[in-house]
Amino acid sequence: MNTSTRNLLLAALLCAGHAMPAQAQFARTDEAVKYRQGAWFVLNHHFTRIGQMARGRLPFDARLAVQDAEVVAVLARLPLSAFAAGTDLPTDHARPEIWTESARFREHGERLVVESSRLLAAARTQDLAQIKAAFGPAANTCKECHDAYRSQ
Repeated sequence: MNTSTRNLLLAALLCAGHAMPAQAQFARTDEAVKYRQGAWFVLNHHFTRIGQMARGRLPFDARLAVQDAEVVAVLARLPLSAFAAGTDLPTDHARPEIWTESARFREHGERLVVESSRLLAAARTQDLAQIKAAFGPAANTCKECHDAYRSQ
């Protein structure tokens, strides 16, 4: 793992370890929105690269797959803390159902954490077939949540 990836993971772990409700963690509502959007953006970048390797669109690089899966597994834990009452801004892509169906939404988030951990375990085997097998359920978790709770 290179130094920048290690530093990113360390920072994310520290954030995850100190996760508080959004009202306590963020001084302003827009900060909560930016935080979760930033986490999703970075997670998506690394997750997409794993998917491109799994689909043969990028050459398989076992080391890179592990690094990407480590980032995904850490970042999957972060955004939920930034979905609190009052953080439903018009600039966000979140549907109102996130707040009216918060228990169901959190279940989606928890499934993402589980599937991301499974993807990391598969990446650590450095076996592309295992990565492909774990990538599908993780991607499906993303799709199900987007279908239910993302407006765009």
